[in-house]
Amino acid sequence: MMCSLGLPAHAFDGRPVIGICSMWSELNPCDIGQRALAEHVKAGVLEAGGLPLEFPGLAVGEPLMRPSPMMFRNLASMAVEELIRANPLDGVVLLGGCDKTTPALLLACASCDIPAIVVSSGPKINAHYRGKSIGSGTHIWQIEQEIARGTMSQQQERESEHAMSRSIGTCMTMGSASTMAAIVETMGIALDGNSCIPAPDSRRAVLARKSGSVCVEAVLKDRRPSSLLTRAAFENAVRIVGAIGGSTNSVLHLLALARRLDVDFDLSDWDRYGRGVPCLVNLQPAGRFLMDDFFAAGGLRVVLHRLAGQDLLNVDTPTIEGGLLKQRLTATECFDDDVIRPFDNPITKEGGLAVLRGNIAPDGAILKPAAASVNLLRHTARALVFNDIDDYNLRVEDPNLDVRADDILVLRNCGPRGYPGMPEVGNFRIPGKLAAQGVQDMVRLTDARMSGTAFGTVVLHIAPESAVGGPLALIRTGDVISLDVPARSLNVELSAQELEKRRSMWVAPVSPASRGYAQLYCEHVRQANEGADFDFLAGSSGAQVPRDST
Repeated sequence: MMCSLGLPAHAFDGRPVIGICSMWSELNPCDIGQRALAEHVKAGVLEAGGLPLEFPGLAVGEPLMRPSPMMFRNLASMAVEELIRANPLDGVVLLGGCDKTTPALLLACASCDIPAIVVSSGPKINAHYRGKSIGSGTHIWQIEQEIARGTMSQQQERESEHAMSRSIGTCMTMGSASTMAAIVETMGIALDGNSCIPAPDSRRAVLARKSGSVCVEAVLKDRRPSSLLTRAAFENAVRIVGAIGGSTNSVLHLLALARRLDVDFDLSDWDRYGRGVPCLVNLQPAGRFLMDDFFAAGGLRVVLHRLAGQDLLNVDTPTIEGGLLKQRLTATECFDDDVIRPFDNPITKEGGLAVLRGNIAPDGAILKPAAASVNLLRHTARALVFNDIDDYNLRVEDPNLDVRADDILVLRNCGPRGYPGMPEVGNFRIPGKLAAQGVQDMVRLTDARMSGTAFGTVVLHIAPESAVGGPLALIRTGDVISLDVPARSLNVELSAQELEKRRSMWVAPVSPASRGYAQLYCEHVRQANEGADFDFLAGSSGAQVPRDST
């Protein structure tokens, strides 16, 4: 039957069969360039003596999917895992890019544990609007606030959108896509340079071609994900996220990945290995430049080299091409110390993600200091509670809303089960009456996520979530909340007895899902501190081959 593809008889002479899994879809515009990249990967596989066969993954695009693309990360990983298992593949090249595609592919290959390499879509080229650099995502949030204040017209908004999206590729800010591309490069399962080369750049095609050849070699040398994605590689990933000012979404994805691999790595490790790592990369949203500038300045290799120089990197971790990480860092040179800062001149002294605990978040919560306002990192104030996102949307623009600039806004029932799917509503905007007064940031607490391109003093991923009876469900408007990021604490000033009294009166919300995948998701998804993966997907089962029914 494979002859119908036009393959000659000698294509089946025992050479490695390399699957090429593409997340290409016109419903996923960030990865639209993967159709062309797949052809370059095929050329590399053929050059190395392999047989390339392309197949589609479940394209999880960020811009369009509802209720939240995060709900479909696990489904995409299952689809790719089962396709790998069910077909006679020796290795696989994984074409990821948009936020949830890279982690979904990583989860799949970790569960199957056959030789694999990631090729990212690459970021868009730089965008400019009215003489200023603008970044995907980051400026969307700013534009939302300007429209709310009446300082930008709808026509100007449309013009800025076209300016942001002037090429193929993922967001050119340090959002989730760029962060995950940096993580796979750091962990050695993608080639040197994977994270930064712009999508339209011909060097992205060269990297894809080389990745195809390396995948064939990885099959012949039996280099599997489990040999690359080690505890030391996870520690490196945490530190690189801090040094680049990376997305909070990476926390969920790496926690889920560790559970798939049975690697001893949990939420506390994010604080342990991220603390003291400065943010060196001057990119939006933490800084002012964009990914094209990062690439021109020397790229991720420079950041890795600078971390290694401070003994903040495990340089003896293996890489997919067969060497060690330190071999990638020779002859490293930075071409712009403003884009990639030296250690004595960081963007922020604390780039790592802060893990908070207390009677609001007994299982943990996170905050991104590089995106927060310094004056709000220690803050005690009354709570203004929104029961869910619909309640928030209904009340946020009310001119009579009882809200003050120093209040702490609380948004609940937006966690993995409560929404469902844990949407990126964590950077919920400032109430209209305060935005009109020029208020740009407030402390906000939620069990939701936040886009990696967003900014603000937002406590995210509060666990357990409200929908399962976490303490966030018990807070009432007027309660006093205390946030102390340096002390890593988050508490409501209520006694244990009062919290228990409220818990006894709490009524669980009706599940938002009643059939199909949404119901399966709500019944089996774990909490944020465990990566929001399914309970039945923990542990790698390896490349088991099902029995042949023939």
